[in-house]
Amino acid sequence: MELNGYKQDKFFIVEASGRMDAITAPQFEKCCLDWIEQGESKLIVDLKGLDYMSSAGLRSILIVGKRVKAAGGALSFSSLTPNVAHVFSISSFGAMFKLYDSLETALEVG
Repeated sequence: MELNGYKQDKFFIVEASGRMDAITAPQFEKCCLDWIEQGESKLIVDLKGLDYMSSAGLRSILIVGKRVKAAGGALSFSSLTPNVAHVFSISSFGAMFKLYDSLETALEVG
């Protein structure tokens, strides 16, 4: 998995691509927790390049979501691929987190 993080307006954008599984999910978790510790509290995770997500990825998302909420912020997701959208749907993550069709929409509505 490749991760890229950058600040845009009042949000911190995390671009994730590749696969989020038992091998790569800890990398996602560590990077996001580091950004939160550095003061970022409004994270949008852009998943347009993520092809696959396992239960380990969902676990990491929950950990990051709890930490960002404790910091007074919010975690949302944009541009879910069909496979990832299906995983979010069957796990009810769509009810726990805000999901946006595109990064542009997330930034506008956010």
